[in-house]
Amino acid sequence: MASSSAHEQHHHHHLRTPYGTTAAPPPTPSSQPNLSSTSGHADALSLLLHRLPPTLSFPSRLSPPSNKTAAVPSVSLSEPAEVLSACKQLGFFQLSRHAVESELANSAESVARSLFDLPHDRKEMFFPKNWPLGFDSEADDDDHGAGGAGESFCLDSACSAEETELDLSSLRAFTREMEKIGKEVTEALASIVGFDNPAREDPTRVSPLLWISDGSSVSTPVLTGRMYPFVIGLQYQIRCQKYHMLTDSGWVSISPEVDSILVTVGDIAQVWSNGKVQKVRGRTVPGGEDGSRCISITLLITLPLDSIVSPMLPNPEKDEEHEEEDSKEERMFNPFQFEDYAWRIYHERLLLKDPLLRYRL
Repeated sequence: MASSSAHEQHHHHHLRTPYGTTAAPPPTPSSQPNLSSTSGHADALSLLLHRLPPTLSFPSRLSPPSNKTAAVPSVSLSEPAEVLSACKQLGFFQLSRHAVESELANSAESVARSLFDLPHDRKEMFFPKNWPLGFDSEADDDDHGAGGAGESFCLDSACSAEETELDLSSLRAFTREMEKIGKEVTEALASIVGFDNPAREDPTRVSPLLWISDGSSVSTPVLTGRMYPFVIGLQYQIRCQKYHMLTDSGWVSISPEVDSILVTVGDIAQVWSNGKVQKVRGRTVPGGEDGSRCISITLLITLPLDSIVSPMLPNPEKDEEHEEEDSKEERMFNPFQFEDYAWRIYHERLLLKDPLLRYRL
């Protein structure tokens, strides 16, 4: 949970959008008017939690009572039935056929690994914090030299850095290729499941972010690290690796195919689809018994901070075929402000329960 001082510091600096423009700092999320008429008590509790002293914190990890193994379906975007089944039943699948070369993925991982090997002060200098972008370390000040565990970089689609001498060309190329696939998957999901894709007419309605984390593999899944809302998450499988993920039905362990792209459906997609798809909370957690170091690179298709999130039901004026069906479909979620939601789960990591519960009708 973020302390009051950290919250105030965030709102006393100008924010850059993921597209580089500068905007005035937004009002404190917890003090903004909530668009949900049914979540007043939850917002009051959130406001109270923000005012608690820093020493009164809650555990940032959630250990599950059990874990099951699940097969990862390999689907093709040209087969709507496969995509629909995977999204409705699981909330994840893998793409075995795609345009990303394995050499590019390996080169991008090598660059990402070198970033974590930089001295701590250079990480902060080259990638200054501009929430959610920049370098982030969850370690205490006295633990800066502790192997980089708990560190992450959140980069825009251009992989912008203050140091121009850093060679990030392969990381940028990898991000561009993954972004293309992410937007293709988002459009396919919208068409197949049956909801409007806001980026169809305006590409700026979505915002790709590259999230690079440094951690260790674990035998028992726990939620660690920063969380951020997303529509679709993409992760290239460079090697044979076991992963844990928290879905709507609980923890599952998976082993995607090497050179496939693991696709996870996020919380924003669940709202857009009006609850028709399952979701994965946060990013996947590397699994293993040896506690070996693991660099995780995930491309998130997410939203600009000023977005309003609500069910994106088909527009009857544009699609007369669905007019009668849409008139009978009730919305499952109240609209909410993306920034407030993103700030809350990023700092508080309120994953002891589904963070979307407060917005359900």
